[in-house]
Amino acid sequence: MTPTPPVIEIDHLSKSYGAKRAVVDVSLSVEDGEIFGILGPNGSGKTTTVECVSGLRRRDGGSVRVLGADPQTDRAAVRAQVGVQLQEAELPAKLTVREALTLYASFYPDPADWRELVDVLGLGPSLGTRFGRLSGGQQQRLSIALALVGNPRIAILDELTTGLDPAARRETWDLVESVRDRGVTVVLVTHFMQEAERLCDRLAVIDAGRVVAIDTPGGLVERLDTRQELRFRPSRPFDDALLTVLDPVDELVRRGAEVHVTGTGDVLGAVVSTLARAGIVAEGLRVQQPSLDDAFLAMVGHEPASRPAAPQTTQEQS
Repeated sequence: MTPTPPVIEIDHLSKSYGAKRAVVDVSLSVEDGEIFGILGPNGSGKTTTVECVSGLRRRDGGSVRVLGADPQTDRAAVRAQVGVQLQEAELPAKLTVREALTLYASFYPDPADWRELVDVLGLGPSLGTRFGRLSGGQQQRLSIALALVGNPRIAILDELTTGLDPAARRETWDLVESVRDRGVTVVLVTHFMQEAERLCDRLAVIDAGRVVAIDTPGGLVERLDTRQELRFRPSRPFDDALLTVLDPVDELVRRGAEVHVTGTGDVLGAVVSTLARAGIVAEGLRVQQPSLDDAFLAMVGHEPASRPAAPQTTQEQS
């Protein structure tokens, strides 16, 4: 069987704004039906990259193909197939939800039934509400609806949950998964590690305009040192040698009443079973192991900067 070609192919993309090089060298591909994450700190080139993919920006160098078309030379064909939600723009405050959906549907020759999207996304009670009066979660629901109203094969969602409270953020994650379930390929730009870990099949980590890694969230974590650290309070005193002789154990450190054991492989099983045979209970046992945050820091050397708190939404069409 002939393999399905990627729906997005980016090869050595570059883009500058005057003397500032926003994207230096980005190459990646997105497969049909996946949620592909673009992860990186502020100013790393994430948004510029997806703007070049959607045809909103002209690239300086490299090539971009979206469903086989070049968004720079065949912009209309690409934009008919790509729904976009951008974080840096918002709708007019007085525009109602109904008006926004009707307007955006008019941009496409074969739009989706926006009434169905309203039902799916729970926007029915807000149809007559102006954008400026919507809550952050409602604005994001409308943003997703606008990104889908053109019946796209690809949806680009940029910093979708910035400014949302934890409950609204998780609700929005469920909506993103439902978008993929509709058969839409999703490109998700984010700097939230938990969001990337929860939603993305694969991730491209971008820093200073370059791709530093592409892998599954788990694959990125596995590139780190796989050591684990166990922290517990023993139910009674014991000699360090009880655990330090175990093959998986690399180090044992006592910090007050707490014991910290570092090791590889099945260090948890080895330590707990050895303590149990000695009649010792590991009270308050905690296991610390590498996370996506750790992998990100190892690759880019710093944490992602925080974003402005106010959520913003749009799907730019013209």
